[in-house]
Amino acid sequence: MGVATEVMISAQDIHKGFGGTPVLKGVSLELQRGEVVAVIGPSGSGKSTFLRCLNHLETVDSGSILVEGEVLVETGASGQARYAGDAEIRRIGRKMGMVFQSFNLFPHLTVLENIIEAPMVVKGLKREQIQPKAEALLKKVGLLEKRDAYPNRLSGGQKQRVAIARALAMEPEILLFDEPTSALDPELTGEVLRTMRELAQEHMTMLVVTHEMGFAREVANRVIFMDQGKVIEQGPAEAFFAAPSLARTVAFLQSML
Repeated sequence: MGVATEVMISAQDIHKGFGGTPVLKGVSLELQRGEVVAVIGPSGSGKSTFLRCLNHLETVDSGSILVEGEVLVETGASGQARYAGDAEIRRIGRKMGMVFQSFNLFPHLTVLENIIEAPMVVKGLKREQIQPKAEALLKKVGLLEKRDAYPNRLSGGQKQRVAIARALAMEPEILLFDEPTSALDPELTGEVLRTMRELAQEHMTMLVVTHEMGFAREVANRVIFMDQGKVIEQGPAEAFFAAPSLARTVAFLQSML
């Protein structure tokens, strides 16, 4: 099997509701190795919930999720979702790094400590084993000089770049981004998107929930448009933006201009 067709995430017919209100109504997605997929759509369309289901921050009501061919959850004939065991869930979950809208940095730890914390706690690495790599990641996102600063001394854009470095420190196969620039001022958005663009050029597999249409158009290989808990339209980014086939998609794209 060629690298180009290696399926990293396969999510099929995902259903999820909160308090009896359906939020995801049969969402399916396949993400290939090295692919950048942008998920776009109006607020409340289920984009973030779908992302959170993929890395087990939310549990699904039914459907199946496989990560690199390994079953995170599947639904049998009973219609009940069955998850893998806890240790298996954690092991599969480590294949994915998550970057949140609100950064989620530890305020009491320095930038460097934020990055080395998870590899030390989760992987049992010693500080001297992970520190050179953490510093290399900070250099990569342009923030090595901030290694000893605390998060409250950073701009939003800097915090988000630290959050990306922190996710990369766990050496994930896949990066999930949940609206990584929506909490940022426009001038700070650019620096985060630049870091993401560089990752895409290095063929990092990325699934990005975003409202940055320029990023989706220029960087994503494929765009998925969600509305009211369903995938309405999807396709290669260039074709998707040049000639969307549904009136609903056209209306959404015009509203984002």
